Amino acid sequence: MESNQTLVSEKETIQLNSDEREECGDNGNSESQTSSSSSSLVNGEEIMKAIQVVERDSMAIAHSYTCLFASLRSALSEVTSTSVDHMNCFGDAAGRVQECALDAATKGNRYINSCLRLNEEMKGIDNLSTQLKIIRRNVDALDSAVNRLVRFP
Repeated sequence: MESNQTLVSEKETIQLNSDEREECGDNGNSESQTSSSSSSLVNGEEIMKAIQVVERDSMAIAHSYTCLFASLRSALSEVTSTSVDHMNCFGDAAGRVQECALDAATKGNRYINSCLRLNEEMKGIDNLSTQLKIIRRNVDALDSAVNRLVRFP
């Protein structure tokens, strides 16, 4: 691209020089025409140099902006990719937590049902306990009676 700019600048310089020569009449006889021609030539060359500097600076700025936008695009892509990865991990973790919560709730319900069944069974235990106490007294009384009868002789 630099060579294209140089070619364009050289063509413009040649065109500018030929335009200046036409304005001056291209006869070169008078000294005023020569000084006017050389001063306009100097001004033209200075203008061309200034234009070339502006073009170079503009190209450098454009390149800088291009690099900046490429860098921003890359950073945004990386951040987006990282965010998607984090969202996927979050979704996986949330799914596992949900599975564990459902499993814990199921086991908790089983435990509660077992406790309720045991509680129902324990309600009948009081009667059984009373009956066992009565049977034990009867067995003790029977044992005492048998012991008295056996020791009697």
